Order: sequence, then C-alpha cells, then structure tokens
Amino acid sequence: MIRKSATSKSSFCHQSSSLGSHCASLRALKQMQACMIINGFNSSRRSALRELIFAAAIVVQSAIHYAHQVFAQIAEPDLFMWNTLLRGSAQSNKPQLAISLYAQMEKLQVQPDHFTFPFVLKACTRLSWTGMGCALHGKVTKHGFEWNKFARNTLIYFHSNCGEIRVARALFDCSAKRDVVAWSALTAGYARKGELHMARCLFDEMPVKDLVSWNVMITGYVKQGEMECARELFDAVPKRDVVTWNVMISGYVESGEHKKALEMYEEMKSSGENPDEVTLLSLLSACTNLGALDVGKKIHSSILEMGDGVLSVFLGNSLIDMYAKCGNMDKALDVFQCMRDRDVSSWNSIIVGLAFTGYIDKSISLFEEMRKTKFEPNEITFIGVLIACSRSGRIDEGRAYFNLMKDVHHLQPNVKHYGCMVDLLGRMGLLNEAFEFINTMDIEPNAIIWRTLLGACKIHGNVELGKQANAQLLRLRKDESGDYVLLSNIYASGGEWSGVEDVRNLMDSRGVKKERGFSLVEKKNDGAHFSVP
Repeated sequence: MIRKSATSKSSFCHQSSSLGSHCASLRALKQMQACMIINGFNSSRRSALRELIFAAAIVVQSAIHYAHQVFAQIAEPDLFMWNTLLRGSAQSNKPQLAISLYAQMEKLQVQPDHFTFPFVLKACTRLSWTGMGCALHGKVTKHGFEWNKFARNTLIYFHSNCGEIRVARALFDCSAKRDVVAWSALTAGYARKGELHMARCLFDEMPVKDLVSWNVMITGYVKQGEMECARELFDAVPKRDVVTWNVMISGYVESGEHKKALEMYEEMKSSGENPDEVTLLSLLSACTNLGALDVGKKIHSSILEMGDGVLSVFLGNSLIDMYAKCGNMDKALDVFQCMRDRDVSSWNSIIVGLAFTGYIDKSISLFEEMRKTKFEPNEITFIGVLIACSRSGRIDEGRAYFNLMKDVHHLQPNVKHYGCMVDLLGRMGLLNEAFEFINTMDIEPNAIIWRTLLGACKIHGNVELGKQANAQLLRLRKDESGDYVLLSNIYASGGEWSGVEDVRNLMDSRGVKKERGFSLVEKKNDGAHFSVP
C-alpha cells in the first residue's frame, strides 16, 4: 500500500510533476510507481499521486485497470483522485467501472462534489442504465448540485439519450437556455428519438450554434434517411470538421448513393480536410458496393501513406472485403499477409472471399492454418469452407467439416450451412441423400434450400424429386415465376410435355407472370442505360 513518507527527493518531485505529459505507456506508469515506492513522498508532495492517477486513468487510455489497481493501494485518496478515476472509468471501454467505484465511494461515505455525479451519469448514459441514472438525478438534487451548470448539462444529456426527454426539456427550460452545451444536448436528444421537427425548432432558435449542434442536426437527418435536408444543412455550416464530412459520406453509403459518397470525398480533399479511419471505412464500403476497384486501390494507397504502412484491423478487413468482392484476390491476400494484427473477421473475409472467387485450395488451406492459431472458427468461417467444398465437389471434406463444426467446435448449423450442404450434395448428383438431409434438418428449411434442390434436380434430370422439391417451394412462396419455369424445364428435359402444360396452367390460375428477358447496356460517359427485350 502506498503511504505518506517523511522523505522525498527533488529529482523525483520534478519528474512526477510532468507525469501527465510524459507517461505515454503502461510501462512508463509502472516505472514511475516504482520510483514513488522507492523514494517516498511527504504530504506536501501528494500531487505526485494525483499525477499518477491522472496519467493512468486519463492519458494512457489502455491503463484504466492499472489505474484502479494503483488507486486500491492508496491509503487515503482525496476527492480529486476519486473524481479523476471516475472520469477515466466513465470514458473507458468499461464504463461500469465508474458505477462500481461510485458505489465504493458511497460505502466509505466520501462526500461528492459537483464534478462527481456528471462522471457517473456519463457512464450510465453510455450503458443505457436508466434506473441508475434516475437514482443519481435524485442524489444530485439532494446534494444541491442540480443548478450547477456542469451537473445540469450532464442530466440533460442523460435524459435526452436514455431517460425522459420531458425531464430534459424541463431542466433546459428552467435555467439552461443561455448555455450552448444544453441546447446541443437537448437537440441531440430529440434527433436521436426521431423527433426531427422538435430538434429543428430548437436548432433554429439557438442563439449561438456551435459545430456540435450543426453535426447533431445533420446526423439526425442522415439517420432518418433525409439526405437532401442533411445536405442543405451541410452546405450552410460555417466551418466543418472531419465529423461533419464523415456523417455525410457514411449517410450516402447507407442510403445506397455510393457515387455521391465518393464525390463528397473529392470535395473533402479539395477543402483541405484530412480523412480519418471512419472516412476511409465508409469509402471502402462505397467502392465495394460499386465494384470500383481503381478507386479502392487509390484509397488503399492513401491509407498506407497516412498510417506509415501499418494497417489497423478494421481497415485491413475492409480492404480484404473490397478486393475480394471486386475479384482481385491477389491483392486481398497481400493485404491479409501484411496485416500485423488480425481478428476472426480477418480470417473469415479472406477464407470466404477465396471460396467465392474459386481459390478453393487456398481457402481450405487458410482455414486449416486458422485452426492452428488462437482464433476459434465461427459460423461465418464454416460457411466459407463449406462453399469451397461445394464449388469444388469435395463431398467427403464437406461432410467432415460440417460434422467438425457441430461436434468439435460446438456450433449450431444455421440455414446457410444446411444450404451449403444441400448445394454440395446436389452438385454431386446425390439427390436422394440431399432430400433426406433436408428432412433431418434441426430447423425448418427455407425457400432457398428447396430452390437449390430443385435446381440440382433440373441439372441431373430427376423429375420425381423435382416435383417434390417444387411442391415444398410453392408451399413457402407462390409468386416467384422462376420457380415455375424451373419445374417446367425439368418436365421438358424429360419429355413430359403434359407436365409443362400443367405448370403453365398453374401459373395462369395464380396470376404469376414470367418476367420478360432483357439485356442491359450501360453507356459509360453519362451513366445512361438501355434495356433491350
């Protein structure tokens, strides 16, 4: 336990006074703690402990658990230390630590101040712990802090996000109308709850609009899919930041307007604003959906320039997905091999991508390599390897992997895994086994599974099983013209013309129309296209 000491050294005092700016790693923090234990300090140097807690809880983001360990060794932590650790815990990836710390604080009857409750309320907001937050609101009132600006704004933010918007509005109406933070918090609350009319009324009434309020309002429109209104506000923003650009770019991607997302990125570059990881992830998604391989390569180059050649896991995974879906598996493999850090999604993206693009041996070999790592294959991994087996006709390996998933990795097959197995059996002409496999499924087969079997019956000319599969398919859906056409073709391939006529009559009686075939020609210079019957 760290206690007060009768002695201290000037060199230590000088060193500890700059902890907040110099301790940038967990190792540096531990070195400073060791120095403190060896040299000791007296009550006038108590600031050294405050600096250590501040650096561990706030400066070094990954050191919050270490900060709690150090705090537990302090014999008599003061209120600054309590509040600092509450603040760091609330903004960490474990905000529940702030709640448990506050409970400890109450148990020890440590008297809070007007800073204490906002930090705990922030944790409640992040966790959506409405009950706990409302109880804290009562304690804020009990201690007389409700009219403190910092505490009141945090209460407005809490109630706007996960409490009662009416309570937030009452707090705002009482005394917060001159505070831009309160205006932004309440506006954000209305926007998040989908009450855009109320949010816009507040926004228009704001005496001063800060950038946060502009971004909140634009985000509200984007989340409601109202991109024209969002663009109108975007164009009116006096000064934008990277968040403003990201909201619009991601909004265009989410609404399927991928070309506009890429165009906005060009505007962003022209304005001199630098993209961040969020920007690049959205842009890669746009490239993936457009199949814009050349643009994706340029973004890849920009990523490497920004990060000194080191890829984050998220960007690496997005690049693999983009290259795979654009059909360039060599580049996808290059990205995978160059990633310093990987997660399960990294392995899944490359295994599935290789399977879909016909690199069967590489897909399966990477799956086997993955099994030797610390990463446990999941449902998506097995979809990839089963697709690889299906497309290459590896029936024995497919059966083995399906059983491996259930018996060794204890994963419950879903409809996609069953569909892969039906496709594999059907491709190999094992139609009876495929039919029996469907009948023994632990879940209800969907239309896609029956359609897969029906397609296999057409390829292998099995009219009888084709009729049974079609009967099950029509039980699930009756308006897909392709299902009827497929059965008609099965009859035709077997010379059963009466069956063909029966299918046509069934289509007529149910009002099902066969879609007219057409070709699509795209004119590159202006994007126009023409359909040719």
